[in-house]
Amino acid sequence: MRDIVDEYPEFFRSGKRKDDLKERLSPSDDSSGVKAKMVAILIGEKEHLLRDIWRNLLAENSVGKNDAILNIEKFGLASYHWQETKKIYGYDSSNPSVDDFVLWLFKIALDGFQSSTPNEYRNVQSDFNNLKYDSRFKEAYKLLARRAAMDLNFDDKLDEIDFRKLVNIDLFESIDGEIIDELSRGVADRTISAKETSDYVQKRRNTFWFEEYSGLYSAIEAASGLLNKIDTLNLSMQFFNDGIEKYTRDWFQIDQLYRQFLYHARASEEAGPLEQLKKQIEGSYPEQIPLSPLGIEWQKQVDASTSWFSTGYKNQTSFFDEYVQNSTVKKVVIISDAMRYEIAEELGTRIKKEDKFESELDAMLGVLPSYTQLGMAALLPHKELRHAAGDKALVEIDGKPAGGTSNRNKILEPHGGMALQAEDFLNMDGTTHKALIRDNQIVYIYHNRIDKTGDNISSEARVFEEVEKVFGELISLVKKLASANASNILITADHGFLYQHGGLDERGYLSVEPHGDEIFYLDRRFVLGKNLKEDPAFKTFKPQQPCLEGDVEVQIQKSTHRLRRKGSGSRFVHGGATLQEIVVPVLSIKKKRKTDVRKVGVEILPETDKITTRQNRN
Repeated sequence: MRDIVDEYPEFFRSGKRKDDLKERLSPSDDSSGVKAKMVAILIGEKEHLLRDIWRNLLAENSVGKNDAILNIEKFGLASYHWQETKKIYGYDSSNPSVDDFVLWLFKIALDGFQSSTPNEYRNVQSDFNNLKYDSRFKEAYKLLARRAAMDLNFDDKLDEIDFRKLVNIDLFESIDGEIIDELSRGVADRTISAKETSDYVQKRRNTFWFEEYSGLYSAIEAASGLLNKIDTLNLSMQFFNDGIEKYTRDWFQIDQLYRQFLYHARASEEAGPLEQLKKQIEGSYPEQIPLSPLGIEWQKQVDASTSWFSTGYKNQTSFFDEYVQNSTVKKVVIISDAMRYEIAEELGTRIKKEDKFESELDAMLGVLPSYTQLGMAALLPHKELRHAAGDKALVEIDGKPAGGTSNRNKILEPHGGMALQAEDFLNMDGTTHKALIRDNQIVYIYHNRIDKTGDNISSEARVFEEVEKVFGELISLVKKLASANASNILITADHGFLYQHGGLDERGYLSVEPHGDEIFYLDRRFVLGKNLKEDPAFKTFKPQQPCLEGDVEVQIQKSTHRLRRKGSGSRFVHGGATLQEIVVPVLSIKKKRKTDVRKVGVEILPETDKITTRQNRN
């Protein structure tokens, strides 16, 4: 190898470079291997494979620098570097440069690394694909690809290509933009089915640029599912329980998909491609489903009921007896204010994805009116529930006040339980968590993000963004409880809610006001009073009909109508008798002893960026 020393005297004049090379050498090195290690030393790269050398050169080139290649040239190793690049990658140029190599690389990638010489580009294709998904190279690839797309005028060619030909290609960012535009248009025009949309999104999910556009893809997929539900919806129900059963089995997905669409659409920085879909969905959701027709159909079952009771579903007033007390094991109950059924269903799905957790979703018939004071009281141990006459709609349990954590704690104490707020629990250390679970048979933890946001006119428009935060908070809460040896956890709610992001027109409000001998409390969705006047716009319940004691009557606006209240919002409401408000979830969560992570089979799919067919759109 002395010829190498003679050929590159400048390299060996540095003791540091010699020592570095000495540490890297091995007895099996040939001349090419020694030179490769010398190149790696010159550019500050630990590895000496051509892929690693080029990762370094390309990363530097992506930010407009060329120090590494100049260093290679300065020490006389440029000729060797370009010869090896030609031999291993097939790059051949009379005037090689890093800029030219970048353009060549993206050209052959765009053509699927095809060549008249078999396997000529096999090595460069393999290294290119590895580099593209190398986390160290991610930002560099973005810059290089954007520049190459401009140099190749690739965006100008997109109009000539059917987007279906692009679904398996992730070379340039504009490909995702084109697919999103076409998918959004096709979903809005009903020319692309929900299944096709999901298939296309799934194919894009593991591509390079998906993370940049995941919100838009998710919004389009949710919109497609929602519009498909609208087009195929059958709202017939034969009896009271039939309506609840169909909602918990199928109809809840309409509210869920609506929420998911709006969340992802609002979270996406560039939501322009969704404008047509937004108009479609904002027009379809309240007018077609579920707020108007479903509310009207379900109201027929409510009007026909003589008491607020279900033979097929547990009543919320029996929650403590049915789910909590009749057990020899410790129970933790998390009550998330206004967590409606569809949110609990998604939460359960997410919890199942966590290691060692399983969940099961049940439903209860919520109390009327479906508001916080009464819903929270119904979940506590009691013999009697009654409204306390007054303008705050307070509720008493067996003659005792039921509002606030302190009062609820007093109600739970005789049953070996306690109540606290979620934020207080989360602020405790692990030792305190374990002591709390050890020393109490029953723990009620109160969580309030959805209702707090939705019931405020200044923040109600952000309620779906808050739901996303709720998922993270509740999963964190469940994990901390499991770490504190809580093995049986229930997550439930006091009530659900109605939400319509686009706002209401005049048809959404009642033109009549309630009347009676005495009105204690007037809300957007219910009225409390005595001797309330019957009116076709309201469903009136005598005190015992909604399972309450005392002499306070309840009136609920029919279907989804609101009463106008000064200073109150109109998008987020509850208190009424719609399925979204009164189907209350009970999510049972258990921690398993053994992991449910398992090995799965892996299939390596062939990767190509070649566009084999150019097809003009009709």
